[in-house]
Amino acid sequence: MKFKVAVTDYVFPDLETEKRELKKINAELIESAGSDEENIIEAAKDADAILNCYAELTPRVIESLKKCQIIARYGIGVNNVSMPTATKKGIIVTNVPDYCIEEVSDHALTLILASCRKLCQLNKTVKNGKWDFKDYRPIYRLKGQTLGIVSFGKIPRRLVEKVRAYKFNIIAYDPYVDEEVAAKYSVKLVEFEELLKESDIITIHAPLTKETKGMFGSEQFKKMKDSAHLINTARGGLIKDNDLAQALKEGEIAGAGLDVLEDENVNSHHPLVNLENVIITPHSAFYSEEALKDLQYKAVQEVVRVLTGEKPKSCVNPEVLKK
Repeated sequence: MKFKVAVTDYVFPDLETEKRELKKINAELIESAGSDEENIIEAAKDADAILNCYAELTPRVIESLKKCQIIARYGIGVNNVSMPTATKKGIIVTNVPDYCIEEVSDHALTLILASCRKLCQLNKTVKNGKWDFKDYRPIYRLKGQTLGIVSFGKIPRRLVEKVRAYKFNIIAYDPYVDEEVAAKYSVKLVEFEELLKESDIITIHAPLTKETKGMFGSEQFKKMKDSAHLINTARGGLIKDNDLAQALKEGEIAGAGLDVLEDENVNSHHPLVNLENVIITPHSAFYSEEALKDLQYKAVQEVVRVLTGEKPKSCVNPEVLKK
């Protein structure tokens, strides 16, 4: 085989798409025996390319790579890749920026509706033999409420298109987005403090960085309306689990819909799982059969492009391409 491509880890039923596409360029696909440093180093040390899902590509792992030209992420975020090390070694890092936009925006909307309409509580009441909604008053009309969006990238922009019929007043906090972009979607950009105070519903779509880690904690919950609902389909580390649990117990906010948690080692002792006013799904917002197929194909195509001398479509560290 002309090339060797290592897969660190994956969540798909199989790797037939990757094998088919790589065969066209005479490339061999090698699976790592595990997602720890030692196994990845063993599988990838002499690889020409890496396909990576959730496994941590630490500085030590990347420094061990002898021939690698590209690390292709199965996803949007690259927070599990040591970008400074990859860039220093001249390794291209790619992502799939349009991955699961429909799925996550659908999931966020579903959590908004379910949390605000208290669907899970009402469903539980009926299944427990009680045909009555009065225990879950108040429930408020959605029309006219203020929807606050934290970070205004592709997923929340699609969400805005989907919620138009609800006649929300929509505001957003994103220091990296221009007023012209927000205006195109009839969204008003505000500071974070104003968003906390004015929003009836807050939906989070920010990446997890040093600046955003733990951006929702006890201080922020105290500034929110006691009738507010918090939705997170982004990264668990953006919210402090214990602080959110305390805020929900004390009625500082009304409810939460979460697809991700700060601590996803969930058991019966997790501070949020037993709270009635929280809906939790197991990091599944990204999933649909169509999304996974698209993800596999688009990620491996980046590998094919780079190994055959073409420029990738979505390079996260473009400074490497200039060298």
